[in-house]
Amino acid sequence: MRFMYIVTSSQPPRSPTPALMEAMAKLADREIKAGRMIDNGGLMPVQTGAQVRITDGKLSVVDGPFVETKEMIGGYAIFELRDKEEAVAAAVEFMQLHREHMPGWDGTCEVRAFATPGMDGACQVNVSAHA
Repeated sequence: MRFMYIVTSSQPPRSPTPALMEAMAKLADREIKAGRMIDNGGLMPVQTGAQVRITDGKLSVVDGPFVETKEMIGGYAIFELRDKEEAVAAAVEFMQLHREHMPGWDGTCEVRAFATPGMDGACQVNVSAHA
């Protein structure tokens, strides 16, 4: 199963400590070599982004920062794992690195399975020539 980890925090953005960066690099290297981590990355500050919205049938583009943002996505990772239990265990290990190497940081690592054809409750997106 493929899972996406989405890391969010409601705290003001701050750079990871060098110790955290080193620990995350070691973890990523191990997971990539094992064939479990497919992709990962940090995201630029919300000020550099934009949102494309539909509200009341009207489409608009809003440049960052976004007034209503309470939590910001700081990064993501995509894994190929056996099941949800393995995915949660890996997320716990990842968040433990933050606890050890970035004291005072509060955040969340959301673990979400990718939808596959036939999966109950999945949002099925079919990209065709309309894209």
